Amino acid sequence: MSEYAIRPLDTETWDAFARLCEKHNGMGFGECWCTAFHPRRKDLGVDVESGRPYKEFLVREGRAHAALVFDGEAAVGWCQFGTPEELPRIIHRKEYEAALACLPDYRLTCIFVDRNYRREGVAAAALDGALDLIAKAGGGVVEGYPQDTQGQKVSASFLYGGTRSMFEKAGFDYERPKGKNHCVMRKTVEAIGNE
Repeated sequence: MSEYAIRPLDTETWDAFARLCEKHNGMGFGECWCTAFHPRRKDLGVDVESGRPYKEFLVREGRAHAALVFDGEAAVGWCQFGTPEELPRIIHRKEYEAALACLPDYRLTCIFVDRNYRREGVAAAALDGALDLIAKAGGGVVEGYPQDTQGQKVSASFLYGGTRSMFEKAGFDYERPKGKNHCVMRKTVEAIGNE
């Protein structure tokens, strides 16, 4: 297995992120470009096309965050994270809010791995990278919504939120179910200095 490097999604890493998205047809799901959990364009009053133009706008404005996993100069995966204001559109929202005691400081909404790197630790590296970037940004309560596979084999296209077992290995606690096969998991991340 290669040594992976973690870099934040920003204007310097945008081209590598865009190449990975293009390789996978904009991430499927209607060429999402990992924007499904962001506010709708109309809610922000943004006059850009959906997909790539919208994601690039969010990145350039500092409104999109992710831990990108690099193998050399190629981005091979990521874990998207952000505040609830940055990522308000979660799946099964009504059910989620009905049992919500307090909002987290950060949400982890999407984990993606290049098809040529699956089952090589990229998803776990992306999750760990996101937690490290959150710690450097001040830490706080972090929430994820992984698939609770219950030991069953599931197509990678349905694992956009990662798996419960991967989150457990990263120190998250199970809170409750959300939707048919997903769950809410939380972890408090301590702040660390930018060294």
